[in-house]
Amino acid sequence: MSRSHDLGSSGLLRRRSLLKSALAAGACSVIPARSLFATGKSGDLVSLACCGIGNRGGAIIEDLVATGMARVVALCDTDMGAPHTQAILKQFPDVPRFQDFRKMFDQMGNDIQAVTVGVPDFAHFPITMLAASLGKHVYCEKPMARTFQEVALMMAAEKKYKVACQMGNQGHSGANYFQFAAWTKAGIIKNVTKIDAFMNTARRWHGFTGASLLAAGNKPKPDTLDWDTWLMSAAEHAYNRNYTPEQWRCWYEFGMGALGDWGAHILDTAHQFLELGLPTEVNAVRLDGHDAAIFPQASTLSFQFPARGSQPPCEVRWYDGVKNLPPLPPEFGDAVIDPNIPPPTNASTVKSPPGKVIYGEGLTFKGGSHASALEIIPQAKAKDLAATLPKYQGDANHAANFLKACKGEETCRSSFAVAGPLSQMMCLGVLAQRLNTRLIFDPATRQITNNKAANELLIGAPPRQGWEQFYKL
Repeated sequence: MSRSHDLGSSGLLRRRSLLKSALAAGACSVIPARSLFATGKSGDLVSLACCGIGNRGGAIIEDLVATGMARVVALCDTDMGAPHTQAILKQFPDVPRFQDFRKMFDQMGNDIQAVTVGVPDFAHFPITMLAASLGKHVYCEKPMARTFQEVALMMAAEKKYKVACQMGNQGHSGANYFQFAAWTKAGIIKNVTKIDAFMNTARRWHGFTGASLLAAGNKPKPDTLDWDTWLMSAAEHAYNRNYTPEQWRCWYEFGMGALGDWGAHILDTAHQFLELGLPTEVNAVRLDGHDAAIFPQASTLSFQFPARGSQPPCEVRWYDGVKNLPPLPPEFGDAVIDPNIPPPTNASTVKSPPGKVIYGEGLTFKGGSHASALEIIPQAKAKDLAATLPKYQGDANHAANFLKACKGEETCRSSFAVAGPLSQMMCLGVLAQRLNTRLIFDPATRQITNNKAANELLIGAPPRQGWEQFYKL
């Protein structure tokens, strides 16, 4: 953050008020944001400001632009000189560039209708909250945020400011989404009592401790990186190469580990259509190489969900770690792999690609990640039922769904209202990993009742001075 940027006790809110006035003077209604398109043609392009332009952030930009429904009007990244930002910079050489999203909104707020948030997990919250408060639609990469409270505030902002918000788990617009909806409605998937979800590919923190990662990353800060802005609301840290750009997911302070990275792609449809909501218990059943700073080498987490209406209690078990494979049915067979997603490096091992097994009444299902459709096992039973299974829509476009929602033509399939409880479930799982313990959670009060330290981490550490304002938007 540039220290000359006014972030005193009222600076952020004052600038937001001024920006709203400027937008109003330009004849653009801020709330509801969909009115930006009320008098336009259906073919009008959505004006995008893009925060985070390298790696996954760059892919988000390309996906949205490829729909033919959006145009990029601003690019923002804390390190415009980094190698991973160059491809997007070359594609949009004449688009204004910023290293601080607050300055971008100050200078270009009147030209922005939607924002992409393709930055590290911990940095999703400030950008999303400021954008939503200004009436901007938000496409936010998964998981929504790093703490339970931040997710709750983002859900409230979506509702309060009447903006379209899409979490970027793109499989939620794929065949698995429509299949799960159709099969639960038809009673093919019913009375599920257990789900095993797994992701057993090697992760960046495997083979390290927090101390050894810091030692290996003790490098000079690139001159092009605005490190202070990169930290956003997080506590002060000296620069370390193994915090950024790709290593942030290793750290509890910055990322959500394997669960946050892949849980949103593997468990999203089951969570929505089985109406799982929030668990009443999360238990760290197995943690290999527990470390106070970085994620374990392997984890088995158990989530206990209570009965929901006519649906029975359900246990969800999460397995990560190269050798921490779940028990699979003997008839499991080959893994389910989404052909649109690059397979893990160890995909030649049949049981290694990420996926899930769903145990329902009378039927067992195996699935993969992202948009990959479920399969009934064993195959003999699948053949017997093939003629009676309901038909469903194939893959749709997640990016196009968001842009149409910006125009009021569709509803975001992975809106914050839908994705929020899933993200909060993963926040609870990460707390169990971090503290290596069993947590009892009360969904009614949104409190952890058996562990004071864990309950305080639902909110997390206080933000750095000046960044408190984002929690008041």
